[in-house]
Amino acid sequence: MSVDSKAFALATDALTPTINRRVINSALKDEQALNATFIGQERAREALTFGLGIDAIGYNLYVMGEPATGRFTLVKDYIERQVARLSSPDDWCYINNFDEEREPVALRFPPGGGKVFQKDIAQLIDDVLDTFPVAFDNPGYQRKRASISRDFEQKYDEAIDAVERYANANDIAMFEESGAITFVPIVDGKPANDSHVATLSKQQRQHFYTLVDELENRLSEGLLSLPAWKRENSERLRELDRGTAEQGIKALIKDLEHQYAANLGVMKYLKQLKTALVDAILVIHQEEQKEEKSDDFDKKIFLEEQLLPNVLVANKRDDAAPVIYEPNPTYQNLFGKIEYTNIHGSVFTNYRMIQPGALHRANGGYLLLDVDQLIEQPYVWETLKLAIKSGRLRMDLPQQDVGMVNNITLNPQPIDLTVKIVLLGSRDLYYTLQDFDDEFDELFRVLVDFDLEIPVTRQTLFDFVGKIRAHLASLGLKGITANAMCRLVQFSLRKAEHKEKLSAHFAEVIELVNEAHYFCAMAGASEIELGHLITALDAKKRRTGRVSQTLLNDIKEGHVLIDTENKAVGKVNGLTVLDVGDTAFGTPARITATVFAGASGVVDIEREVELGQPIHSKGVMLLNGYLGNKYAQHFPLTLSANIALEQSYGHIDGDSASLGELVALISALTEIPCLQTLAITGSINQYGEVQAVGGVNEKIEGFFDLCQYRGLTGTQGVIIPKSNAINLVLDATVVDAVKKGLFHIYTVETVDDALTILMQQEAGKLSSKGRYPKNSLNYHAVNRLYNIALIVSGGDGE
Repeated sequence: MSVDSKAFALATDALTPTINRRVINSALKDEQALNATFIGQERAREALTFGLGIDAIGYNLYVMGEPATGRFTLVKDYIERQVARLSSPDDWCYINNFDEEREPVALRFPPGGGKVFQKDIAQLIDDVLDTFPVAFDNPGYQRKRASISRDFEQKYDEAIDAVERYANANDIAMFEESGAITFVPIVDGKPANDSHVATLSKQQRQHFYTLVDELENRLSEGLLSLPAWKRENSERLRELDRGTAEQGIKALIKDLEHQYAANLGVMKYLKQLKTALVDAILVIHQEEQKEEKSDDFDKKIFLEEQLLPNVLVANKRDDAAPVIYEPNPTYQNLFGKIEYTNIHGSVFTNYRMIQPGALHRANGGYLLLDVDQLIEQPYVWETLKLAIKSGRLRMDLPQQDVGMVNNITLNPQPIDLTVKIVLLGSRDLYYTLQDFDDEFDELFRVLVDFDLEIPVTRQTLFDFVGKIRAHLASLGLKGITANAMCRLVQFSLRKAEHKEKLSAHFAEVIELVNEAHYFCAMAGASEIELGHLITALDAKKRRTGRVSQTLLNDIKEGHVLIDTENKAVGKVNGLTVLDVGDTAFGTPARITATVFAGASGVVDIEREVELGQPIHSKGVMLLNGYLGNKYAQHFPLTLSANIALEQSYGHIDGDSASLGELVALISALTEIPCLQTLAITGSINQYGEVQAVGGVNEKIEGFFDLCQYRGLTGTQGVIIPKSNAINLVLDATVVDAVKKGLFHIYTVETVDDALTILMQQEAGKLSSKGRYPKNSLNYHAVNRLYNIALIVSGGDGE
């Protein structure tokens, strides 16, 4: 009994989506479309608006979604537009702590104030260098210095003169040469030399020796206070130098004190600066006094290293709040670092070698981070949470943990932290952090959840066109034709595998536009046309199609056995989809089943050889449940059957072959052949209802390619679940073949529907008496199962 399959066939208009060309034409002309930020994603938009608007501790954001869905671009663009009305944050500087140099002090300034303060200090340094050493050449200073020196020399001369007078009174001459004093006896009115002294009598010589000893004692006593005079002289000279330096910088500092009178931090710094600057001037003065000056001593650098502020963060008054994205969130990139230099073999650092991190630059604004990378960095996650909770940004570098145990480092004063953290991460990581980190929910209270698919509405279509136009403008293109834009919309629908939903993976659409731009430029055109898109799609299919072409060639050459004609018992053409790299393609696979008397049940060969993954094995195990529920209500289900996906040598997962496997099993059970001109996909439940599967477009096109190669006869086609009809966004070649009646696409809701189409015979419905119509498919299945049960139990089968 033959049946008409046309009742299950899909009409041509059901194979592709209907695109609202009126909206597209409108969006291509409307300038407002260029301002589109989000495409759909209303839930994410609302959450983002709430998270950015609420000003409370702990309301940081976690943006959840898959990579390449445009979430980063959309979030960053949206935040930048939202924060454009916010004021610029304050500047931060580090200055030298003259009391404790290992603890630099942080200073806060209004926007732009940091650079101004740095410029003022730089000007102060220049003024100081202009003032000194000129101030030390002043006649007044020179007179005071000469007076102090005369006082010392006068005391010295008086002490020497007293000894000399006593020596002369006792006929002893005193000589001073190169700072050394000697005494010589006077004989006959002349200083005696050694030979002359030798001619004197013993008594005379002894007299002179005694006088010389006494004179030396008197000299020692007279010059006993010489070190004290020296110290007093040096101290007076230092006081003179210090007083001169203080007097010289007094007016310079006073100007700054007037300018920064309202800033207590700067006033405190200027107070310390007076003493430090005087000390620095004295060091420079001493260097200037040296006869051999050091070649590596630079006065300006010497002063800058001690006085010039280190502007860590500089903003402009008319800037918006910063929006910073840190792609590599290492500890130093986030929290800043302290650099070191090597001076004569020693490691050296100071406050001017403190470098800012992303948190410093984002302070007062927003910081975007990839949490998947963040948590892989040592110490970063815990330190970030501490900074958020405390509202203070410290630079507690984990020196001892990274091998810098012996180096002296700085402990900069922490700065106030006001920043909104936006984490971008996967769904799995979000739930993992919720489970294992008690503080996560406390600190990241706002979830921004991006959908993988976007419902097609007038607004989303309008925004989609606007985003494409904005990208084309960035490429320098004049525009895009309406037909080409419709093809881009269809491409996005195909990626989403839904007639009424766009794919959130907008990056793939942009990728196609970029590739079409290449062919557009090659043709010398100023706008993208439909032909450029088709060329780009064909080129990519060819670039990435080696594996799919190889599999199709294997079928063409007979290495893989797939029939597209006639009928066969226990054999069905299944449909599979393979993902290789960034491309997916469908290919047919033969499903076979054998049935014989026994009690081992349905055996999944793929599972037995450990090629079948859990979901595939579950699909096969459902077959037992279906057979028992459908046919074995009045006798035990007893049979032995083997099911295999022929010539499959890799791991198989998914239950989309379960419908085909069941049809092959019933064909083998009833010995009624199946059409080989058709291929089938779909999963089932225990009640025989057919459920939707993935990759339906690729599966249909994979079988179509084979049939087209062998020649379309008008009898070929595919069977898919009826619930998959909404997912059909097929290639124009397939649609055209269906339109001409050369290829067919059938939809089924139950296993009986699939059996009816493939075996060209009514499946049969259960009567009120619990029986199937005679000669129906189900009738033959019940009989065969009953006979096998009798054989296995020892009875006589029919």
